[in-house]
Amino acid sequence: MDSISDAEKKLQGGVAVITGAGAGIGASLARRAGTLGMTVIVTDISTSRASSVAQSIREAGGKAEAMTVDVSQPTALDDLARTVFDKYGSARLLINNAGIETLGYTWEIPTARWEATLNINIHGVVHGCRAFIPKMLESGEECWIANLASIGGFSVMPTQTAYIMTKHAVQSFTECLFLELQLKKSKISVSSVTPGMLKTSIFDEEAGKGEAEEGSGLRKTMHDMMAGYGMDVDEGCRKIMRGIAEKRFWIDTQEEMTESAIQHRVKFLLERRDPEVHASARGLLEME
Repeated sequence: MDSISDAEKKLQGGVAVITGAGAGIGASLARRAGTLGMTVIVTDISTSRASSVAQSIREAGGKAEAMTVDVSQPTALDDLARTVFDKYGSARLLINNAGIETLGYTWEIPTARWEATLNINIHGVVHGCRAFIPKMLESGEECWIANLASIGGFSVMPTQTAYIMTKHAVQSFTECLFLELQLKKSKISVSSVTPGMLKTSIFDEEAGKGEAEEGSGLRKTMHDMMAGYGMDVDEGCRKIMRGIAEKRFWIDTQEEMTESAIQHRVKFLLERRDPEVHASARGLLEME
């Protein structure tokens, strides 16, 4: 079993609520939370996926409960927070992870897919925090919140516009939230998680249903690149969970990728030049 850091030991015995935990990064973080001795509330829009992950945690000797939650609906997050606090009395860790990738030209993405992307990726994070923070503040206990941004929050990419803009929004929201909770002198730490390339199912063909047809080429290219060169998702999530426990605002999985994206962004802003794709991503457009 992987070692547990001293910081992670502070999470033991607490309740972890993770959205979009039926697959990918969310599922891996849920399993890690179970390993740390937390009671894990595995939420997902798919009941079967959430139940499967919760079952795997229990089979490994941990504690977990599956809940079906559509994070695109603010009232669903209100209900989730109410249920968790009524049943368990507290939530030590909240990870707003749920998100979808949408590819295609801005004007060709169907309205329903645009709305789903904005509601899940942005509003799911915002209303997750809004629903849980009042009770966390009221408890006076040490709590942790982590929002899943992305390395895409510091870059731009044509035909990945819908996803990229949501991650820019999550990054700025999380920075402001950090400052707000500082003003409140609260015991709630806030982290922005910026995964690089992890091996998940986010670029699988099934995940692209409802997006523009033009996005299918880039989706396959990204899928193949992730499969060939991505970091193992469990390895990445061990780094993420340790960073959350250590109360770091910036949490990377592949620091050099984040550094490169930020340096490119900073240069673009300082020089006020025309937008351009980072050199590392130009090949993707040529391959599409």
